[in-house]
Amino acid sequence: MDKSSEEAGYNANYVQAFEFYLQQSEEHKAICAFMDKVLPDEFTRIGEGKSSFNVLGVGSGGGEMDAHMLHILQSRLPATPVSVDVVEPSKKLIDNFKALVARTPSLQKIPFTWNAIACGEYEKQVKGNKRFDFIHMIQMLYYVDDYVATIKFFQGLLRENGRLLIIHEGGGSGWATLWKTYKKELCTRSISNYISASDIKDQLKALGLKFEEHLAPNTLDMTDCFTEGSKKGQLLLDFMTDQNFHTTMTPETRAGVLDLLRNKCSTVKNGRILFDCGLSCLVVHT
Repeated sequence: MDKSSEEAGYNANYVQAFEFYLQQSEEHKAICAFMDKVLPDEFTRIGEGKSSFNVLGVGSGGGEMDAHMLHILQSRLPATPVSVDVVEPSKKLIDNFKALVARTPSLQKIPFTWNAIACGEYEKQVKGNKRFDFIHMIQMLYYVDDYVATIKFFQGLLRENGRLLIIHEGGGSGWATLWKTYKKELCTRSISNYISASDIKDQLKALGLKFEEHLAPNTLDMTDCFTEGSKKGQLLLDFMTDQNFHTTMTPETRAGVLDLLRNKCSTVKNGRILFDCGLSCLVVHT
């Protein structure tokens, strides 16, 4: 199946597995905790003296994190008109986002521009003609051909005193350990070159960009992944390896991955195996 028919890597099975992972990992809860702590003051600084506030979400998914950010923004700058551009290649997730707006009165006050296209296509269309006060990229830099060029492009769209927020898997997380150890076996589908937050930080420094890092600790109970016949465990392993874990990998590779997940990517607490899926939140300046 080519990329166009998969909506830039988001086929139906992936979306199902991704949504299941979010439910199990409480990743959004960890991100919201970071946002509640850091974004109120950031939005106040960014919006000082401005008559409007333009937001761009790149890879916004179903919009849950966008909605949380916008709630904080509206609370901090209640008199400032806000506009939002959304870039999301999955039409299903765009529809989910629109449904969220339809049932949230505070979001209905905001004009949205929907772009159901991949990030690269949006870059070609915009060509630097729009400017934003706040741009966010949550767990999406895996899916671009050149993540350094993508960061440079969107950081260049910031208005005065703007910020680019990049949220990505931590450099010391279980994700980084798994995907860097089994890069050859795993980087074969939607992700062709795994990067962690450590790689992104190195590139931000090389570009001479000022940024702050905030950690968002998180764990995933993956005990079911080691239970024979568990459908929940199978779905999690499919998502974590971006393939059908039990049918596309050799028995030797499966055994190696499970050993790594248990002994190098996780801790054991009260008999449960907790996978380290901590995040790094990078706030990049204009």
